[in-house]
Amino acid sequence: MKNTLITHTGFRFEVRRARPEDEPLVAEFFKHVTPEDLRFRFLGAVREVSHERLVAMTRSDDPHIHNFLAFSTNGTLIAVATLAADPADRRGEVAICIREDRKHLGIGWEFLGYIARYADDHDIETIESIESRENRAAIKLEREMGFIVATDPGDPTLVLVQRKLGAKLPG
Repeated sequence: MKNTLITHTGFRFEVRRARPEDEPLVAEFFKHVTPEDLRFRFLGAVREVSHERLVAMTRSDDPHIHNFLAFSTNGTLIAVATLAADPADRRGEVAICIREDRKHLGIGWEFLGYIARYADDHDIETIESIESRENRAAIKLEREMGFIVATDPGDPTLVLVQRKLGAKLPG
């Protein structure tokens, strides 16, 4: 099932669940992501996304792992997202990555809003993301969307952003 999202800039894109046959598309997608964004997405130095990670992002064998792909109207994969919930579906960690040439169009805002509504619909009590403190753009966006930002107690270079079930989303 596809869902159409439209950003504040008027950019239209489709979101759907990832499928195993999407692995080559996701591999190609990561060739169009900045090294800095790769580091932010995986919280470490990553030159190339491994086959194991690609499999994890395109397989949904685990009912608590939700992988999403966003496509422009011409079919180009422009963003990927994962919502990984705990076995009780009480807490879920979200991670989003956007193609370098599609940034600043409002995709991150709409995609994160989509994931938050999806989590609400599935009664996931809290969604959170672990961010590098250097990822100021993501932290600002999450804060504007109503996420609470706190220092990670185990690592001062990271912050933890959280949103509770049903928290009001802007717009």
